Amino acid sequence: MLDAWCIPFTYLTSFMKKKAYLFLIFSWISFLPARAQTQEIPASNLGLVPLPLEVKAYEGKFSLPAKIVIAAKTPDEQNVAGFLKDYFAVLGKVVTITPDASLATVNLKIGAITSKNPEAYQLTVNQSGASITASAGAGLFYGAQTLMQLLPPTAQENIAIPYVRIIDEPAFKWRGNMLDVARHFFPVAFVKKYIDNLAAYKINTFHWHLTDDQGWRVEIKKYPKLTQISAFRNESLVGAQQLMKKPEDFKYDGIPHGGFYTQEEIKDVVAYAQKRYITIVPEIEMPGHSVAILAAYPELACKPGPYQTRTLWGISEDIVCPSEETFQFFENVLAEVVPLFPGKYVHIGGDEAPKDRWRESDLVKGIMKKEKLKDVEQVQGWFNNRIEKFLLAKGKKLIGWDEILEGGISPKSTIMSWRGEKGGIEAARHGNEVVMSPASHLYLDHGQNPVPHSPVEPLMIGGYLPLEKVYSYNPLSSELTPAQHKYILGVQANLWTEYIPAPEKAEYMLFPALWLYPK
Repeated sequence: MLDAWCIPFTYLTSFMKKKAYLFLIFSWISFLPARAQTQEIPASNLGLVPLPLEVKAYEGKFSLPAKIVIAAKTPDEQNVAGFLKDYFAVLGKVVTITPDASLATVNLKIGAITSKNPEAYQLTVNQSGASITASAGAGLFYGAQTLMQLLPPTAQENIAIPYVRIIDEPAFKWRGNMLDVARHFFPVAFVKKYIDNLAAYKINTFHWHLTDDQGWRVEIKKYPKLTQISAFRNESLVGAQQLMKKPEDFKYDGIPHGGFYTQEEIKDVVAYAQKRYITIVPEIEMPGHSVAILAAYPELACKPGPYQTRTLWGISEDIVCPSEETFQFFENVLAEVVPLFPGKYVHIGGDEAPKDRWRESDLVKGIMKKEKLKDVEQVQGWFNNRIEKFLLAKGKKLIGWDEILEGGISPKSTIMSWRGEKGGIEAARHGNEVVMSPASHLYLDHGQNPVPHSPVEPLMIGGYLPLEKVYSYNPLSSELTPAQHKYILGVQANLWTEYIPAPEKAEYMLFPALWLYPK
């Protein structure tokens, strides 16, 4: 045979010529995948959301076999492998998880990569299959989400993954979304589905708005009346409150509404989110938005009751009084809430707290004199500082809406700026951490029609938030210096639910805006 390779090609027999041609053809085909991968093609048609930091696409695709092997060793690798296994099962594939990378169709690896960001990852698809590498579980999970976006949503006869090389990491630590379950209660099953939606688009923070005037949603064993009384309201307003001008305009549905989560249910939801590398931030509103508390415990008010869980939306003049009894109440509540949520932050609200009741209160006047406070806004600052000290002693950081700036904050407080960016800019200039969440760009309960309360849209709170505005938002204000930008943790979109009574409506408002702001 060696001699035959030396004979001039023109002297080969016809038979040998055919064999030679076939050999050359098969040899060329065998090198096609490797050769094709070097031919870069546009990546714009991959449809990845959010778009990764660096995406390179190549000619060629990897065809998925009927039986898929996922290599995973560590707990994080195995956790992420479980999600991929479930997804491949939907596509009709049989999946095996093994620690042996040499057998892998999909190789998951916790290991060193260029970026030190724990949420960064590298994803490669070539003729050998798919490989995801990250320095931590979160990055590996996000790489898996990107891989799933490269796959079809349902089973097909032949499934092929385009050849890609993706390097990705987020620009911001905090990529948040808030669901208000106080105005309307949502069951655990939907909360988990909501978390699944966030995880699919690499949102890493779920802000759970658990208490408000219209309902209290978390079991507190020391205060059973919170779930017996505060968790329920007699009825709900019908129609858009903003359009109601006369008393006779206010009509109610006559249907009691409410519900709450047991502590065991909360633990279950937290564990569910942790598997998806999402941190849950609980919000316990204080001192405003507290009428539901007063309905159960009227002794915490500055003005004698009775009170009932609020049936109107908007802001109530009735708020808790900053008495020692009130501090004891919130400390007891937080003592039960804090262990349920392993995350770093506890949100105390702090917004929309009218002070008329405090101005009329002899108790508050006495506090102002004793603490040398100039006005009632400083009383709220004093109130917040006491709560913050309690949280710090429990290993937690206080975060609140930007109104907490008005009474003064400590350097350790974190601001969530919702009334535009002004509060966030002020806080960042003082060296406080900031989450930008301006209503103008990131309140997803606002309408998408320039006509307020348009008849072609479902009932909603109003406002006008076109998708282009959501997509355009940049939390790094030009009014801050590059050195001050480091205090901007990131962004958060919020879904308030005064006019969102059911899961279907929540999803209608959430999408497609959810796809836009995590960019």
